Amino acid sequence: MTLTATKFTPEVLLSAPRRSAAVPNSTGTKALFSVTTYSFETHKKSAQIRLLDIKSGQSTPLLDGLSFSEPTWIGEDEFLYIKSEDTGESTLIVGSTSNPGSLEAQNIALFNGPVSNLKVKNLPNGTIALACSGLATPQGQLANPQAEKKPQSTAKVYTSLFVRHWDTWVDKNSPSIWYTALKKQENGKYSLCSKGLVNALAGTKLSSPVPPFGGAGDFDISPSGLVFVAKDPELCPAIYTKTDLYYIPLSSFTETDPPTPRIVKTPGLEGYTNSPTFSRCGTQVAFTRMRSKQYESDKTRLMLLHAVNNLDKVTEFYATEDGEGGWDARPEAITWSADDSTLYVTAEERARTLIFKLPADPEKAKHLLPEAIKTADGSVNQMRLLSDDESDDKMLVTSSSLIDNSCYSVVDPAEDTVTVVSSNSKQGKTFGLSRSSCDSITFKGAGDYNAHALVMKPSGFDKSKKYPLCFLIHGGPQGAWLDGWSTRWNPAIFAEQGYVVVAPNPTGSTGYGMALQDGITGHWGGRPYDDLVNCFVYIADNMPYVDTDRAVALGASYGGYMINWIQGHPLGRSFKALVCHDGVFSTLNQWSTEELFFPIHDFQGTIYENRAGYERWDPARFVKEWDTPQLIIHSELDYRLPIVEGLSAFNVLQSKGIPSKLLMFPDENHWVLKPENSLVWHREVLAWINKYSGLDHQSEEGEEGNLLVEGPERMVEKRLSVAGLTIA
Repeated sequence: MTLTATKFTPEVLLSAPRRSAAVPNSTGTKALFSVTTYSFETHKKSAQIRLLDIKSGQSTPLLDGLSFSEPTWIGEDEFLYIKSEDTGESTLIVGSTSNPGSLEAQNIALFNGPVSNLKVKNLPNGTIALACSGLATPQGQLANPQAEKKPQSTAKVYTSLFVRHWDTWVDKNSPSIWYTALKKQENGKYSLCSKGLVNALAGTKLSSPVPPFGGAGDFDISPSGLVFVAKDPELCPAIYTKTDLYYIPLSSFTETDPPTPRIVKTPGLEGYTNSPTFSRCGTQVAFTRMRSKQYESDKTRLMLLHAVNNLDKVTEFYATEDGEGGWDARPEAITWSADDSTLYVTAEERARTLIFKLPADPEKAKHLLPEAIKTADGSVNQMRLLSDDESDDKMLVTSSSLIDNSCYSVVDPAEDTVTVVSSNSKQGKTFGLSRSSCDSITFKGAGDYNAHALVMKPSGFDKSKKYPLCFLIHGGPQGAWLDGWSTRWNPAIFAEQGYVVVAPNPTGSTGYGMALQDGITGHWGGRPYDDLVNCFVYIADNMPYVDTDRAVALGASYGGYMINWIQGHPLGRSFKALVCHDGVFSTLNQWSTEELFFPIHDFQGTIYENRAGYERWDPARFVKEWDTPQLIIHSELDYRLPIVEGLSAFNVLQSKGIPSKLLMFPDENHWVLKPENSLVWHREVLAWINKYSGLDHQSEEGEEGNLLVEGPERMVEKRLSVAGLTIA
């Protein structure tokens, strides 16, 4: 029995199971992953750790409960995981997959605080090195915020930046990396080789992973030690992006006094450092580095530390004399081949994240630009070598697309083949979605270039009919709409209401070369706006099935800025309704943000050095022209663009008598993440645009429920008639 959605609604989107990346064991026969599900009937989230049989694609549950996380292989059948205790502590546990029905687990250690991002590596002496991340107190101990005594006063006093970051006021604790080692005893039980976790950064001013989004990709381990990235402690973190690569030599991972971290210098490159990845032999490190120390979206350069015993020998792949680099792409994640001769890196290209292959020796790569290998539809989220076979580069790849929220596939670079192992939604069929709904257009940009846009049509599309236009504008601004899944801005949600969705990637977008991306610097309302105008004209002239007289436009973050900019310019009169989520009302308020390096770069100076640059692209200058009905959405925990931006825009709309509505979330940040809040978000947005586009009959609040999926993903049952599901 397979259940499919007769209508892809917000309820189906938000209650669909969400899977983590799949991690294979050493022989490539099994993989571990976790899955979470939210029920709108019980208003609760559920979670499982599951075991995937890679050959059959079938999976079985190993552990049930939100308290279990971080499944990590330490043997062919044995794996580590963390149990989060009610006290805020963490229990490290070993389990076996050999008999899932009666899983026998062994508690190894209790850590006095929450930890995450487990990594393990076999050492020559037969022990297993383990590293993880967790907050450290000012004294260097593992922090347990839940156990800390609450102060009598809520006052906070600061004398330096940061004051707050993303959605949190900065406090005394800081992220750190911890290590220890495990040993298997003769009786088959595991134990720690030391008393507990050792703070690798104790006594330094360094902090890693780097907030607010740093995680497992910020550090790596090998038999030779630990590499990690950290902000330069001598520079103000609100003003500069500079993060450096550090190396700590460790031989047993039981050293109670860790050696002082050694910096890996990259002259001429001073920006973000990311994705440090040891070679399989453990002596080399590939990583990425940016040049500018005030540009968060600068071009990433692929780098190689040739040997950890010589930190001075670092080479940039495809380096050129002008410093621009010979590969016009931004590499991200890195995987070494089985024999360390090849690197596989992910990078965006024309609205997809692909895997590229290149020699691991910069000298050999010099005259051979990376080539993309064949992957499943959509965008790659993670790649792992399938097994420890030193002659086999098959990878287990986790990806998603506009119609499929999670796909596991085996990619064979040598044979140029892709075999889908498991699709969470049966490649969109569970959602009632089809690849035939996905398309793209290329249109003339504002300069000597073409621009690209993704297009999504409703199910049952009939080219002889007319559909209102849903025009989506992405944030960043250095970002892009990708052929990938999203639970926040999902084009299929709008398409299934009866729109043709067009999601343009104008000037500022990533994945189309650095010239297009960097063209937005100092020109926020210039070329990007003109590109959007050209896109709208192209739609009107070349897509007869789109009714541009019933168009609506939506955007968040920079996309919200552009909605406010459009409101004050002629394009704004082409839309029946606008939606601005966490947008910029006035660029003069950009210094209320937390990462000040962002406006310093994008507006080419500080507000006191280049006020004219901020004023030039200020939407508030044009509020006299505002006239289109607009929904404003903002959240109180949004410290990137504080809520005053949304309130100011709403106050202008209301005072001018323009139909408008304010949707505010007191408990969300720059994103709306809680399922119940997200459901309200979707309902309000759809009701608003449907009202003005003439599709208001399709936004009934009775369309709710959970998606029930057969087989691998266990879901909470729900009334099928309410959920819009039928048995196929």
